[in-house]
Amino acid sequence: MPASAPDTALNGGPSQRIALRRSAALHLAAAFFIVVAVAAVWMTVAPRVGTASATVAGMLVFAILAWSAVRHAHDQPGALKIGPEWLSIWSRAGILRAQGRITGCSQWSDSLLMLRLEEDSGALHRVLIAADMLERGDFRRLAVLARHGAHV
Repeated sequence: MPASAPDTALNGGPSQRIALRRSAALHLAAAFFIVVAVAAVWMTVAPRVGTASATVAGMLVFAILAWSAVRHAHDQPGALKIGPEWLSIWSRAGILRAQGRITGCSQWSDSLLMLRLEEDSGALHRVLIAADMLERGDFRRLAVLARHGAHV
């Protein structure tokens, strides 16, 4: 894998790195999931072993899920480059995480894209891109590229 993605697209035109914002919608959904999970654990455990043990179990579940959410947020892409036939994903530290063709795409309205990226080596990566992570025009362009790449 090259250390950096090409600065020119395959057709010779320039490609630019697009910075991604952190998604408020995904953070809100993760927080809601954590609250619901902790409440479910507490309501399940409390009648069987008491409220003190249920509180400990709920705090343990909260800690595990909060740690997982922080790790997930840390692993989210920080930037991407869109080419005519490829996409490259960059970490927030500027490290190339994946580069290849889009071989699969699921789109939920104009809000969310789930992409499957295949590298030349055959490695597969799944990337979740919420619409609030980038500008509307860039999201649309990525969605068109993804739908086209998934059906080629």
